[in-house]
Amino acid sequence: MKKKKRKLKAKVKKILILIIVLIIILGILLKLGFDYYHKIHSYPYKLEKVGYNKEEISYIVKLKDNQIEELLEKGYDKWLLRFIKQKYFIYHNLERYESYFQEHRDLEHSKVVSLVNVNADKEFYTDLEKTDITKNNTMLVNKFHVLEKNYIPNDLVDVSIQHAYGKQKLRKEVYEHFISMFEAAKEEELTIIINSSYRTYNYQKSLWDRYAMQHGEKWANEYAAQAGSSEHQTGMAIDVTTYGADDFEKTQEFKWMGQNAYKYGFILRYPKDKTDITGYQYESWHYRYVGEELARKIYESGLTLDEYYAYYLEEKNQ
Repeated sequence: MKKKKRKLKAKVKKILILIIVLIIILGILLKLGFDYYHKIHSYPYKLEKVGYNKEEISYIVKLKDNQIEELLEKGYDKWLLRFIKQKYFIYHNLERYESYFQEHRDLEHSKVVSLVNVNADKEFYTDLEKTDITKNNTMLVNKFHVLEKNYIPNDLVDVSIQHAYGKQKLRKEVYEHFISMFEAAKEEELTIIINSSYRTYNYQKSLWDRYAMQHGEKWANEYAAQAGSSEHQTGMAIDVTTYGADDFEKTQEFKWMGQNAYKYGFILRYPKDKTDITGYQYESWHYRYVGEELARKIYESGLTLDEYYAYYLEEKNQ
């Protein structure tokens, strides 16, 4: 009897072991099947089948799912990575990058991306958009983003003659930050004076019309903004100088501003090496208030407000 029980136990044990082995095998097969299913339906696998290599795939998978799907439908494009690899690549501009590069093959791909992002591949003062004034300090005003004729900041204050030539106005927050900057420069025996600040739409129109009459429209567009496209209408832009200066760029005040203006929320708006981006000739005297945080980010990035706005304030916020 004991013998039979031992045999039965041994048989049950073998069956249990067999069941466990089968369960393990089944689990492994299911895992392999799941992994295979996941693999063949993953974007890296699909992109590899289309023809992209691992390096190319590492850039493409950073895009949104619907964008990757569009690329898969188009098939392999060996030139695609010229633009996707660029730091400030914006997907919906891809076709424009390609088109602009075909016409300007001497440009680096990073430059093409920068120009297209700020609409500089288009003719200035075309495809105009209304400036989003709800963005307040970060609002963009340029040759593609314009203010309405009746836009007037609701917090304009008079600038003291201590800080400016003639009668000037600025937005309250801007003026307060300018005063802080003025005092900081003064401690180093430097004087920063405002010689132009807020301008009305009509004033800017008369100014541009006079330039166009004297020098022609092309010159006027390079050196002045058409009405509605002037940052001065925001009450957040200042043209500065110092006592006795014929060329502000050659002054110690200019050097100090280059190192310190961002700390008070101001950026050099039209840099020397970005004229094709901004659409304006270099202006060493023109500064725009954007707030301390954004000014620091723009200063550290080396971008213009146009570039930063297109990539970080529009694209990344969508």
